[in-house]
Amino acid sequence: MRCCVFLFCFLFSFAVARAQETPSQQNKWGPNDTIVVPAIIVDGVSYPYSELPEVTVSKLPYNQMLKQMQAYNRLRNAVFVTYPYARQAGVVINDVNAHLLIVSDNSERKKYIKSREKELKKQFSDPLSNLSVYQGRVLMKLINRQTGNNCYDLIKEYRGGLQARLYQTVAFFFGSSLKQPYDWQNDITDRQIEAIVREIDGVWYMNPNRPEMRPAATN
Repeated sequence: MRCCVFLFCFLFSFAVARAQETPSQQNKWGPNDTIVVPAIIVDGVSYPYSELPEVTVSKLPYNQMLKQMQAYNRLRNAVFVTYPYARQAGVVINDVNAHLLIVSDNSERKKYIKSREKELKKQFSDPLSNLSVYQGRVLMKLINRQTGNNCYDLIKEYRGGLQARLYQTVAFFFGSSLKQPYDWQNDITDRQIEAIVREIDGVWYMNPNRPEMRPAATN
């Protein structure tokens, strides 16, 4: 009985103290008083937001569908790894091509190409040395996409036909080719690469709301 009386008095005193709190104090939540969830803002109003897991619907047998999904995930990973390098290399290569249009002297052309080649080696030697053969093939396709030229033609233009044939022979022994085309309209794999690249561009490179692209706050 004494325990019941004590418990009642304790709860009553807590209720009185709670009633005496200011509205600001009552609305002050602790770290465990709510659950933080993603939100989306529509017309200035925040709504809880979540994405359902992806569901794959296919008429293929399960094992065949699983193999295709594994192949796609491998391709997707390779594009995510190599696309930043392809973009940077594309900027340099396109700049070199534009510069060489106004340089007719062979010695000046070779000197300029050699200087830009050192720039590319310094920037890409370490990260590209860690790529797998498969990722290297995807990178060559992406460079073709960014420049409009396959890697064989680029090497032939900058280093000569002999060097291009030598590198092509080495690539052949690794099950690859410097002459890989990029035709996303007619080739299934290239079409998948194009879709992944556009996804990356939309989410990151062309997204004005990513953190680095937001305007700095001013006082």
